[in-house]
Amino acid sequence: MSAPLTYSTYLRLKDILNAQTPKSTGPEHDEMLFIIIHQVYELWFKQLLHEVDYLCARLYANDTPRALHTVRRILTILKTVVSQIDILETMTPLEFNSFRSFLESASGFQSAQFRELEFALGYKRPALIKHFADDAEAQARLERRYRQPTLWDAFLHYLSLNGYAIPAEALERDVTAPVAASPRVQQALITVYRTNPWLARMCERLVDVDEGFQEWRYRHVKMVERTIGAKPGTGGSAGVAYLVTTLKPFFPDLWEIRTQL
Repeated sequence: MSAPLTYSTYLRLKDILNAQTPKSTGPEHDEMLFIIIHQVYELWFKQLLHEVDYLCARLYANDTPRALHTVRRILTILKTVVSQIDILETMTPLEFNSFRSFLESASGFQSAQFRELEFALGYKRPALIKHFADDAEAQARLERRYRQPTLWDAFLHYLSLNGYAIPAEALERDVTAPVAASPRVQQALITVYRTNPWLARMCERLVDVDEGFQEWRYRHVKMVERTIGAKPGTGGSAGVAYLVTTLKPFFPDLWEIRTQL
């Protein structure tokens, strides 16, 4: 007879609470915080992917109430992800440098789940897949995301299902390409805003999602700058110089129409 399910066994707490293995001598006090924060990030990335996939399914099904509910959850998670930076910023540059060398080639740039999120939201760069050549599972997940429609594609089909004139070239676009602004899509979006407050609300929630990710990126940039300045990032990445280049929207059409409304 198997043992009864408990809080600990259901959550696999022994596995989770024994997954922190500092590398520094001592170990240094702040390395534990660094590990836990980034492990929690990865858990939230997993949940965000779960929610984005569900949101896409609800949009393809033209299920506006569940889609809006799911966006609300995504936005709440994003606020939590951003607020974790406040905790990281309690660590001073000297405290980080006390164990930084022990990270060796490890870098947040290597987060496969965050790359999956970028791909799912439309920011696709096939060159990134090559960075995961030593992790067949992560590479396969990224290859799959690269070839799948994005949240933006699901949204355009949702607008089409509701009778709005989304051009065929947008509905049938190459989903492996980055999302690019389209004047014809923008005209359809302007019509949505002027004629359908319910669908306009969905548009605004996607703007919130886009802004939420940009807020996380911006806070991340400033946290890194505050901690290491202009030094190269861990693992040999360009650090702040690279992170600044990522401050761009996922859904450019929703931003372009602001001056036309």
